[in-house]
Formats: sequence, structure tokens, C-alpha cells
Amino acid sequence: MRGVGEGRWRRAVSQAGRSVTVWAVSTVTMLVLAGILPDFRLQSPDGDSATTIAVTAAAGAGVFGVLSALAWPLLVRLLLLVPALVLGLLVFFLNGSLLLLALRLNPSGQSEAAPETAVIVAAVMSAVASATGGALAVRDDDAYRRRLYRLADRRRGSGPPCPATHGTVFLQLDGVGHDVLAAAVGKGLMPTVAKWLGAGPRATARPTHRLTPWRTDWSSQTGASQLGILHGSNFDVPAFRWYEKDSREVMVCNRPTSAAELQRRAVERTADGGLLSADGASRGNLFGGGADEQALVLSIATRRRSRATRSRAGYFAYFSDPANAVRTALSFVAEAGREIGQSTRARLRRQRPRVARGGLYPFIRAFATVVERDVVVAAVMGDMLAGRSAVYADLVAYDEVAHHSGPLGRDTEQVLARLDRSLALIENVADHAPRPYRIVVLSDHGQSPGETFRARYGLSLGDLVRAGCGLPVPRRARRTHSGAEARATVRAALRRPVEEGDEQHRPARRSEPIVLASGNLGLVSFPDVPHRMSKEEIDARHPALLPTLANHPGIGFLLVRSEEHGGVVLGAHGAEIPLDRLDEEPGPLAGFGPGAAQAVRRTHTFPHTADIMVNSFHDPADGEVLAFEEQIGSHGGLGGAQSKPFLLSPLALSAPAEDGEDLTGAEQIHRVLRRWLRESDGPQVPLETARQERAA
Repeated sequence: MRGVGEGRWRRAVSQAGRSVTVWAVSTVTMLVLAGILPDFRLQSPDGDSATTIAVTAAAGAGVFGVLSALAWPLLVRLLLLVPALVLGLLVFFLNGSLLLLALRLNPSGQSEAAPETAVIVAAVMSAVASATGGALAVRDDDAYRRRLYRLADRRRGSGPPCPATHGTVFLQLDGVGHDVLAAAVGKGLMPTVAKWLGAGPRATARPTHRLTPWRTDWSSQTGASQLGILHGSNFDVPAFRWYEKDSREVMVCNRPTSAAELQRRAVERTADGGLLSADGASRGNLFGGGADEQALVLSIATRRRSRATRSRAGYFAYFSDPANAVRTALSFVAEAGREIGQSTRARLRRQRPRVARGGLYPFIRAFATVVERDVVVAAVMGDMLAGRSAVYADLVAYDEVAHHSGPLGRDTEQVLARLDRSLALIENVADHAPRPYRIVVLSDHGQSPGETFRARYGLSLGDLVRAGCGLPVPRRARRTHSGAEARATVRAALRRPVEEGDEQHRPARRSEPIVLASGNLGLVSFPDVPHRMSKEEIDARHPALLPTLANHPGIGFLLVRSEEHGGVVLGAHGAEIPLDRLDEEPGPLAGFGPGAAQAVRRTHTFPHTADIMVNSFHDPADGEVLAFEEQIGSHGGLGGAQSKPFLLSPLALSAPAEDGEDLTGAEQIHRVLRRWLRESDGPQVPLETARQERAA
């Protein structure tokens, strides 16, 4: 008991010493800023002695510190009502407001600052205080542990003691392909991953992890992949966005209502809550995975939940510490400035391909690469220190930047280096956790480079479809070579001219198609027909449409239902291959790699597959595709690196697949992760499910 009491006294004295030191450094910082900034003063207009000025600074720094500790958590609760994108900018304003209040409460009454100057002073003081406190605590494991608990705001309370078995952390690097990761390791950009693999320029230790590629479904995007990984089924998810004729709604994977519905369907189909259903946590994901603890999860964003599980609770957990708020806000501004500089450089150098990166995009990028990363990493650290059995978190930074800067290049390499530092931080936190942890890193898809369909041909996929239907198209699209060819095909098919302004022969408005894009995958649906149209029905209504699409040089192949063959793949020069013959005669799928036929056949079975599924051209030589969206790094269809993500797993776990066996589809990845959780004695699955997984 005496040793315990002495330990408590030592910790109390150490904490008091750190607090006094931080206060002293903050006082000095305030004095320096008062001497530099013209609109910030700590003395009366008539002048004061040095002692009086020092006391005024000490009082101001102390009041500001107390206000930050007491008022900031309440302010952050109010910030939960504010759109997350502007959260970083509001931090500066609120911190400056606290400083102005502190100056007014200063007993000397002699300090004042202009509002814009107060924002600067508050930001600098918070950053200095955070750096000082971190430096003092860096050699104190107990202080470090307590700080991480406070940052993540994850305490188990009076729950049962933490088990001694291994916990598992799954970290998803959104959009990072297998080859991109391997190249980054080879260049020395990701030393943490290189250390795990025993690879890279300075490899000295034996590897602790293995790197395994896997192949996505046709819909190579986060919605389909993460639903399959977390919930074991991504059946009937044909794309990132698609039209459902029965409900007459467009489903979009990153829309909260759609995400909630997709999760409900997956749970209903599998009769299981998900990968994280026992003592799990879901952080920054589209779906919850059945976790008890959920933060920044899209599928619960529209529901009223408890404080512990509501979607945006993670923001409060992180930003309740003012030092976190200021540090992230400064990084937010720096990242927005970095994007503006990089886009300006690309424009001046006339880089090709290139897409517009103005407007709000610099702030959207900064949110994805800074705010989301910092909040999710802090939440994962808190989960580990709380001893949770399974954690799944998504880091979206690379995916966001690669869409606009391309998957290869200096911009994305910088993002990969920062993601590696996040992995290193999480690895270090594992040393302070109450149980051992195994860290699994994976991606949900890759990205394929290439210019946009519109940039190459001067019209969108929607324009081409309308032209093939004989519908009016914008003048700029009519003047392109593709638009002229489409109109010529219509004239030939209808055996009559189709001229501009010809209203007499235009189809009724109800027959106009809905055209949606998901990367380099396009979907064409006719909403006035309640069922999935067949090739024969489409030819009867729009005889030029399918030939126009199939023969366009920017389109690789089409999938349509056939009354004669069940389903067919269409390609250029009249190619028409029934699905059951694709293995012997791949036809248009020949250049799309192994597994393409299987992926297409599976999608054909979905109830909500579009009337026409359109996959863009793919060049096997350089891996380029043509996105139907304004992205020069895209994913969502077949072709190139987008279909080849990775799985980085500890050697202590069983191999994800037998030698020579390919990992195919997100549902198989779910079964692998389930097996690893059982090996770690983590969340258990029903015996019947285990038998099915072993049989599969």
C-alpha cells in the first residue's frame, strides 16, 4: 500500500510539474507575441513595469488554459451540429474567441487584442502548449497512456477485465492497389510497411507480415467491397450508383440512406450481424459491421443513436482536446494550400491527363487527408487502449487524392508517406495496450489511371446514349466525331434522316434512359419499363443504341440480358458472346485479365443489374481506362490496377489462401478475416457459419 501511495504522489507531483512548465512556456509565448504583433498588448497605454507585464501575461495564459480545458469540450458538442467540412475553419474562430474572453477576464484589465490577432495568438499558444506537453510526457509511459485515452475518449468504464488473448486491428487504406503499395515500399516511402515485410532499401530484420493480392468483383469500389468484407455479402450491388426500378430510386453507396438500406439487406441475407458483432469497433466506414462502437459510420448517420454510437461521436472524442483541434486545423489549412499549389503547378506545366481541381475541392481533400485521418487514427488508438477485440477503420486519404491527381505521382506519394506514419503511430500504441494486438492492413480496391471519356471524345457517356437513341444532345456533343457517328448509325438503323430540330420522330420523354457512372463502369436503365430489358427489346425500341455503344472505341464491352441466351457480352464488330461460353471464347473480355468472365456472370444474376452495363476501354499495355466521371484515377469497373487490392497480414496468422489459390471477391476476404478472428480468439461465429467457411 505504501508503494502504491508513493506512486500516486509521484504521478501527482509529475503532473503538477508539467502543468507549471506548460503554463510558464505559454506565458513566455504570450510575451513574445505581444512584442511582435502590433494589435496585441499586455500593458496599459502609459506603460507598465516588466514585472507587471509578466504577471499580466501569466494571468492571461492561465485563464486561457483553464477556459480551453473547461469550455472547449462544450463548444465541440455544439460543433457536432455543424457540417464537418467547415469544422477545421471554425476551430480558429472559436479558439480566438476563447482568448479574447481570457483577456477580458484577466484581473489586470490591461491586455487586449484585435479579433484577427486573437486568432493568431490563440493558434500559436495552443500549438506551443501541445508541443511542450508532448515533449515533457514523451518519456513518461503513464502520461502517454493517459493522454491517448483522453484524445480518443474511449474508456471501458466498469466492464470486465481485458482478456489476455490477441486483439485484431484491420486498417483499410482506401484505393491503394497492390502494385502501388509494393512500389512505395521499394522507393522507401513507407518504412513501417517495409519493416513489416523485411523489404525496402534498408531492410535488416526478418519479416513479420506477408503481402497478398486479391481480386475484386466487377464493381471495384468501396461500397461493394466494404459491404462484402464487413457483412459477408455484397450481392445485388452492381455499381457505386444504380437505378432500382421497383422503388424508382437511385442508390448511391456513399449516401446515408442507401448505405443503411444496403447494410440491412446484407444482414438479412446472411442472418449475421457482421464481422465486428462481438466487442468490435467500426471507425470511418460506410458500414458498421455489427460493431457495438461506431463513429463516423455512414450507415448510421441518419439515425438517432446514443452518444457512444452516433455517427459523428468520433469528432467530439478527438476535438474535445483544444490542442488536437488547433494542430488538425493548422494541418487542414496547410493541406488545402498544398493542393492549390499542386494543381497550379499541374496547370502551368499543362500536364495531361488533368481534371478541374478548383472550387471546394481543396477543402474536401484537406478534410479527407487530415481531419478524417486524425479523427479515425485517434479513435483506433482509443479502441486499442480500451482493449477491444476487433477494430476496422478506413483511411480514405489516398483514394481522394488519386481521383484528381492520378494514382501515380508525387502528390499521391506524399499521401502514402503520411499514411505510413499513421501506421507507425498505431503500431507504437499497441505497446501500451492492455492486450497484444495483431495489425492487418488491407485495401478495398486499387485505382487505374487514364483520361476521362469526355476529355478524349468530347462528349459524355450520357450524350452518346442519347445520340444512339435518336434523342437530342448538346450542340458540342453533336459536333464531335463520336456524336456524328452515333447520329449516322441512328439514320441507318431507322432508314430515315434524323436532323437537328426534328421533333416529329423523337421518342416520348418517358422513354429517355437514365445513365449513371461509377468510375469506368456505366449503367443505362429505361425507367418506364418495369423489368430488366432484353437485347431484343432494346433493339426493337432503339435499334441503333447497342451498335453505337459496342462499336465505340472508348467502350470495351456491354452486358445485356438475352431472351435467347440468358445473357450476352457485346463488343465491337458484331461480337456477341453468351455468358456460358466466355471461358472458351472470352471475346471482348480477353484483355481484362483472369476472373473477368466470372465477375460479369455474377453481376448478371443481380436483381438490380441495369438494362445495359457498359465497361470502358482498357489498354492492357499501360493499364489505362477511360472514366465516365471526371477522374484521372478511377475505379468501379474492370480493367487495370483497380481490380487488384492487397492484404497485408501478420505471419502469426494462417495464410489467407492455399498456394496457387486466388483470393477472389470481397465475400472471400470476409471469410478470411473471420477465420483470423477465430484464431485470435476474438469475436466468435456460429458453428454452422464456420463449417460453411471451411467448406468454401
